[in-house]
Amino acid sequence: MSESRNQAPADKLELYKRLLDLHPEIDLKGGLKLPYTSYQGNMFSQLTKAGVLGLRLGLAERAAFIAQFDCGLLETYGTVMKEYVAVPDQLLEDSQRLLPYLEQSYAFAKTLKPQKRKRKQ
Repeated sequence: MSESRNQAPADKLELYKRLLDLHPEIDLKGGLKLPYTSYQGNMFSQLTKAGVLGLRLGLAERAAFIAQFDCGLLETYGTVMKEYVAVPDQLLEDSQRLLPYLEQSYAFAKTLKPQKRKRKQ
């Protein structure tokens, strides 16, 4: 069975799920096409179709992460996600080492104003 070009690579999705399994309060959403996590309507992590994990972090945490791991901001569908860091593959493979950054991302999401649901008219 071949992977669809419109979904994240299966091996990266498994690594993402393994990370999320370490934090029982966080549930995976979005299915295979756009796996992500959110809190009160605010997305705080996502796995792109290219297999890159993005974590949404506050300004200071984001700068520290980029400096420590020599990475950059997440880019998906041709758009730079200014609040998201692109997690290096080597770190994605180390769930225990990545867990504190997921927790920072979750904590950041909790500081954001809840998103209102849009109702169909």
